[in-house]
Amino acid sequence: MRSEEEANRAIRLYADTVRRICIVHLKNYSDTEDIFQTVFLKYVLHSGPFESEEHEKAWIIRVTVNACKDLLKNVFRSRTVPLDTLIETPQAQELRHTDLLEAVLSLPSKYKEVVYLYYYEGYSSQEISHILKKNVNTVYTLLTRARKILKKELEGVTDIE
Repeated sequence: MRSEEEANRAIRLYADTVRRICIVHLKNYSDTEDIFQTVFLKYVLHSGPFESEEHEKAWIIRVTVNACKDLLKNVFRSRTVPLDTLIETPQAQELRHTDLLEAVLSLPSKYKEVVYLYYYEGYSSQEISHILKKNVNTVYTLLTRARKILKKELEGVTDIE
């Protein structure tokens, strides 16, 4: 693990580069900040030596690009639209962020934890299975059941679909 001084030096040197790469790939400030933190956390945790400053910069750029690509290919991102966009449509004017959040929070805890980890934290089903020490098929089942519960509960709020 790297020292705080090393981390601060790397942030001073490469922060602008990382942010520019993220903005180009993601076109979103909040995602950029998430990836920025991820990149420098990986840097701090990386214990291998760098041959030169150029090697270090290349490593940071590669980690940044890969993190952006991983975020963009996340299945959740490809199957969803921003909640703000959904709320603006005439069919969904009654649905508010609080309704969705309340519906998620009202789920039984076994469903709530997988929904939170999957949709809010962006973990894959396999990662969730390791975190919760459950079979990956169990995670798939819990997500499917949670979606059905949420769909049924939210259909009473609005007529989406």
